[in-house]
Amino acid sequence: MAKLDITGLSKAFGSHPVIADFNLHIGSGSLMAILGPSGSGKTTLLRLLCGFERAQAGTIGIDGRVVSGPGVHVQPEQRRIGYVAQEGALFPHLSVADNIVFGLPRAQRRAHHRVAELLELVGLPQAYAARPPQHLSGGEQQRVALARALAAAPSVVLLDEPFSALDAALRSETRNAVVHALEATRATAVLVTHDQAEALSMGDHVAVLWQGRLAQVATPQELYRAPATRELARFVGEAVLLEGVVAEHRAVCSLGSLPLAAPTAPGPAAVMLRPEQILLLPESMPDTVPAQVESVVFMGAHANVQLALPASGERIAARISGQSVPAPGARMWVSVCGPAVAYPAATRPS
Repeated sequence: MAKLDITGLSKAFGSHPVIADFNLHIGSGSLMAILGPSGSGKTTLLRLLCGFERAQAGTIGIDGRVVSGPGVHVQPEQRRIGYVAQEGALFPHLSVADNIVFGLPRAQRRAHHRVAELLELVGLPQAYAARPPQHLSGGEQQRVALARALAAAPSVVLLDEPFSALDAALRSETRNAVVHALEATRATAVLVTHDQAEALSMGDHVAVLWQGRLAQVATPQELYRAPATRELARFVGEAVLLEGVVAEHRAVCSLGSLPLAAPTAPGPAAVMLRPEQILLLPESMPDTVPAQVESVVFMGAHANVQLALPASGERIAARISGQSVPAPGARMWVSVCGPAVAYPAATRPS
């Protein structure tokens, strides 16, 4: 276990800044998910942590030891970092066991040091040790890659979008196995991903990287329920955004007077709700507003419903149970569950 401290980190390629004044503390034994869209600087940040790139400013410290800073650049192999690549990057000519011990000293490689223990840790049978990796599924290969990263007892484990090539069922199963293994070893880990569900389900905390800068650090629940900006609200899940006004610690919009998740300055605002907060009722009740169903997309366990609000002309999305789905054209009444988030008028929807 080791804590990871990043202070004032910056990196540019030519005149194009990629990482700018990035600050982040990752506690010992925790899993930090770095979430960001394509082009946000995630890959560059990972390469700076590994030591594959040199930072132009700032410091990186691993358990109090500066590995990158003014006049300091510790080589990747001396940073005690385990790395899991996007598609495992296993050697096809080596057995699973030889892949796992590849980075260890020669005597430990010959003895297949801890191979049985590590296979059990990542949820694979010991009989897999003799197999070539190409005889394993994609999810099993990623588990072998994690076992290899953990074999040398690294201070920090970096995971570079390790599930992106897997189908949905394998992705969920492999995520669970990876989280279990990291928790069992109490390893400090950094997961880099563009997948919101992956970041929210795996990270103890999520740091959002936006155009090379740290936009927000929060628990998964805090990030989803109260994103710092309208742009983050739209990026971290679907967002329903309505024009409104904040007054007397409530947000007033076309769906009524709603409680706020956090104090917000009074005045014009964009009011944000999540689609699952939009409840559909078959008849009028107190604090409901009429709506007409425009379209329905059935997803199995749930359905996405597009609604028009006749009173304001606005359109909103609702996410409801797949067990009871209204027909397009149906007249419904809308109620809101839970608090809203409001953003200043400068960021209200156009």
